Amino acid sequence: MTTSALSLTQRRIVWGVRILLALAFGAAGGAKLAGAPQMIQVFEAIGVGQWFRYLTGAIEVAGVLLLLAPSAGFFGGLLLSATMIGGVATHLVVIGGSPVPAMVLGLLSAFVAWRLKPISQSSEAH
Repeated sequence: MTTSALSLTQRRIVWGVRILLALAFGAAGGAKLAGAPQMIQVFEAIGVGQWFRYLTGAIEVAGVLLLLAPSAGFFGGLLLSATMIGGVATHLVVIGGSPVPAMVLGLLSAFVAWRLKPISQSSEAH
């Protein structure tokens, strides 16, 4: 279903979720890139180095930019969903703590990607 195929109410809901996700991921990505002490500690616990904090922060910020671009929201939702799969796995396997926030953000990101998924030309004919 393309954005044009959504009703006005559906478009507003999807935009509301996109804005909520942009605020959450913008804050998280910005904290990672700015070197917030809590983020440094989390990535020390992960154990692969601080370069991974920068990479994760950059991916989150890029996801926000894609999410807010009207024609690229699908890709932003997809990127952030994949990022949260990694976040849930990291909580469950490496650092502990509750994976619920990452699960919620991942599900909301997947919802946006699903609602904005492009329809191929061949499936429109059927």
